[in-house]
Amino acid sequence: MNIDLIFQAIQQVLSFNFIILVFLGSLIGVIVGALPGLTTTMGIAILTGITYKFEGLNAIALLLGLYIGGTYGGSISAILLGIPGTGAAAATTLDGFPLAKQGKAVKAITIAREASFIGTLIGILCLTVFIRILFKFALQFTSPEYFLLAITGVMLSGSVTSESAVKGWIAGIFGLIISLIGVEELYCYPRFTFGSVELYSGLPFIPLMIGFFGIPQYIDNLKSDVDITVQEIKGFGLGFKEVLSRLPLVIRSGLLGTGVGLIPGVGEDVAAWVSYETAKKTSKHSEDFGKGSIDGLIAAETANNACIGGALVPLLSLGIPGSPPAAVLLGALMLHNIRPGPMLQFEAPYLIYQIIFFLLVGTFALLAIGLVMARPLSKILEIKPSIVMPIVASLCVIGSYALDVRMLDIWLVFIFGVIGYILSILKFPPAPFVLGVILGPLADSNLRRALTVSSGSLSIFITRPVSLFLLFIILLMVLNQFGIISKIKDLKLSIINKRKEGKKSVK
Repeated sequence: MNIDLIFQAIQQVLSFNFIILVFLGSLIGVIVGALPGLTTTMGIAILTGITYKFEGLNAIALLLGLYIGGTYGGSISAILLGIPGTGAAAATTLDGFPLAKQGKAVKAITIAREASFIGTLIGILCLTVFIRILFKFALQFTSPEYFLLAITGVMLSGSVTSESAVKGWIAGIFGLIISLIGVEELYCYPRFTFGSVELYSGLPFIPLMIGFFGIPQYIDNLKSDVDITVQEIKGFGLGFKEVLSRLPLVIRSGLLGTGVGLIPGVGEDVAAWVSYETAKKTSKHSEDFGKGSIDGLIAAETANNACIGGALVPLLSLGIPGSPPAAVLLGALMLHNIRPGPMLQFEAPYLIYQIIFFLLVGTFALLAIGLVMARPLSKILEIKPSIVMPIVASLCVIGSYALDVRMLDIWLVFIFGVIGYILSILKFPPAPFVLGVILGPLADSNLRRALTVSSGSLSIFITRPVSLFLLFIILLMVLNQFGIISKIKDLKLSIINKRKEGKKSVK
C-alpha cells in the first residue's frame, strides 16, 4: 500500500466543498430512506440524472453520501411506524417497532444509529483491505473468466434474492436480453433496434432504472394512502455503550454484512436478514427476538450498513456491483467516464482512496445528521403518500429527461415502470434484472471474444482454473435448485445405512 498515494488522494478532496457535498448527500439519503417507498436505489438513480452536469468527483461525493444515509434512514420509519423505509430496514422492524411501542423509541433509534455507524466503519475497513487483493486477482481474468463471472453473478443474485431461484434466473435472463439492444461491441452490428437510430447506443441505464424502481413504488404507495401516527421522540441519548457492550455480535454482524456485499447483486436487505437470523440462532435469549431484542436490532443495522463497503469491493475491482444501489452507482460512474474494473488502479489510482475518504466523511455525517434529524423526520413521515409520491414521480421524469434531453428517455421510464410493476406482482425479484442489464454487455462481448480466440471451441472454458471453478459453481446452483444434490446425499446415506446393517447381520 502506497502511503504517499493515499495522502495525495486525500489532499485533492480534503476541501469544504467535498465535505459539504457528502453531508448534503447523507441528509438527502436519510430523508429518502426514512420515507417509506423511496428506496436508496431509487434515490441514487434520480440524483444521478440531476447530477449529470456535475464534475465526476462532486457527483461521486454526493451519491456516496446518499448511499450511506439512505441505508441508515430506513431504520427511522421502521422503528417509529413499523414500516421499513427501505428493504434494508425490513429486519430492523422486527425488534425496532416493539421497542418503540414499549416507550423506548429514543433508545431504539439511538442504538440503530450507532450500530449503523460502526457497521459502516467495518465495511470501509474491509473495503480498504480487500480491494488491493481483488485487484491483483482480477488482473488474471481474461474473456472466459469475465463471461462466467457475469453469469455466476446473475445466477447468485437470482438464487439469494428470491424465494424461487428459477424466477430470479428468469429475471436475470430478461435483463441480459434487454442489454443486447443497440450496436454490439465487436463488429458494430445493430441488434433489436428496429431501425431506430436512437436505440443504436442501447437503452440508457438511468431512465430504465428510474422507471423500473420508481413507478412500482409510486403505485404501491398511492394504493396505501393511510393516516400515520408516529411515536413521539423525546430527548436524545448515546447508544455506544449498548452497542460496544455487545462487541462480538457487532464484529460478527459487520463481517457477515460485508461478506454478503461481496456477492454480486444481493444487497443490504439480504445482509440484514442473514445477520439477524445468525444472531437469533446463536443468542442465549432467542425467545426475545421479535419482541424488542436489542441484539436483533444491532445485528440488522450493523450488517446492512457494513454491506456498503462489501458491495463496493467487486464494483471497483471487477466492475460488478454487489448490491442494487451499487449497480445504479456503477451507471453513475460510467456516466462520468469512470470505468470500474482491474484497470481502475492504473487509470485513476487516486479515485479508490478518494472514495474511501468520502465514505468515512459520510459515516460521520450519518452520525451527526441522525442525531439532529430524528425528530424533524418523525413529522415528515406523517405526510400522506398522495402528496409525496407525485413530487417523486415528477423528479423521476425530470431526472431521466435531463440526461440526453430526449423524449425516448421519458417513454422508457413509463415502459419499464409498467414492466417493473408487473414483475413485482408476479414476485420476480428486481436485483437479478438490474444485474443482468449491467452485466449483459460484459457477458456478451467476452463470450464471443473467447470463442473467437479459441476458434469456436468450448474447451477454453474448462482448461483454465478460474473459469473451471466458476463453471463448477454454476453447475452446483443448477443441481441444487432441482434437488439433485439432496437426492445424491439421500442415496449416499441409504448406502451407508445398508452397509452398517450388512455388517451387523454378518456379526
